[in-house]
Amino acid sequence: MTSTASVPTHAVAVPTFGKFFLPGPTDVHPEVLEAMIRPMIGHRSSAMEKLLQTVAPKLGAVCRTARPVFVGTNSATGFMEMAVRNGVRRRALSLVNGAFSERFAGIVGACGKECIRLDVPLGAAVEPDMLRDALKRTPVDAVTCVHSETSTGVLQDVAGYSEVVQEFDDVLLLVDCVTSMVGSPVETDAWKLDFAFTGSQKALALPPGLALGVASERMVSRAKTLEERGAYFDLISFLTATTKFQPTNTPAVSLLYALEVQLARIEREGGIEARWKRHDAMRRRVEAWSAEHGVKFLPREGRHSWTVSCLRLPEGKHSKDVVGALKQQGWTIGAGYGALKDSTIRIGHMGDHTVAALDELLPLIGRALE
Repeated sequence: MTSTASVPTHAVAVPTFGKFFLPGPTDVHPEVLEAMIRPMIGHRSSAMEKLLQTVAPKLGAVCRTARPVFVGTNSATGFMEMAVRNGVRRRALSLVNGAFSERFAGIVGACGKECIRLDVPLGAAVEPDMLRDALKRTPVDAVTCVHSETSTGVLQDVAGYSEVVQEFDDVLLLVDCVTSMVGSPVETDAWKLDFAFTGSQKALALPPGLALGVASERMVSRAKTLEERGAYFDLISFLTATTKFQPTNTPAVSLLYALEVQLARIEREGGIEARWKRHDAMRRRVEAWSAEHGVKFLPREGRHSWTVSCLRLPEGKHSKDVVGALKQQGWTIGAGYGALKDSTIRIGHMGDHTVAALDELLPLIGRALE
């Protein structure tokens, strides 16, 4: 007698695209999701090599680099570990201004390196002159930082950091660009970033599961001198495989299909600069709305992320009430993160979102705050 498994008969409701404003993972366009149902290919096949050859120049364009772009089947936190294992010789200065820069500092210690911290309050940025003063006081061989701190919505002056780091001998700049790259200017080569990385689920607007990274020649040279680089996140192995259009290990094939389609969509939009322009317009729209309604940003003016707005709630308001009210109407935004969980909300206006969608969302937030 043959038994068959029961098949659920209830239909799964598919959310409407364009109403999911979480600060990651972000909404994924239906065309991108559809690409993921293609049949599998062997990860050592000629088809895989051709796929990686196709995406390589397009990845270079969105990451603003002539260097190879690593694609890892892991979260961006994995490439945080790559940065430390391959870029920190003995001691790093970690610029800490939120939950994810705190994570970066923690990974320095977890990898057996000495971590010197430069902390500023939540909602603040580490300014370049503060970095210069810290480097004068404490010899280090690397600096870790987060460009766009997702937990606070602060955009830091990474270009300024790079200018400061160039003043000191043999100090590498390791940058988390998770919610900045592809959504706001990250000039990887022009700014002389030694290691810059992001995750697929943010401004690139793919499902979670891929990380992208770019290593400078200085970073490669440093990595070759370090014996305990590990295995999965060995930068030299990634470089060797990437230059041959091969994956380092078994890749997430379906996510690579999605990446190929999304890179083509970015080209059709007008390239990376057009994408930056749209993200800038969304940031400005939230700024204008907040000024009209007396809602304060957590970061100061001039330090607002282009991809995530962190707003202070009025006295007596709780993030779960605002988030819950929007959820009942089919919209998703983020509550605050960590210590800011109850007192702030975060709008993730990144990826394929538009100003038009924000024009629908913001009045609903206004009514939830009344």
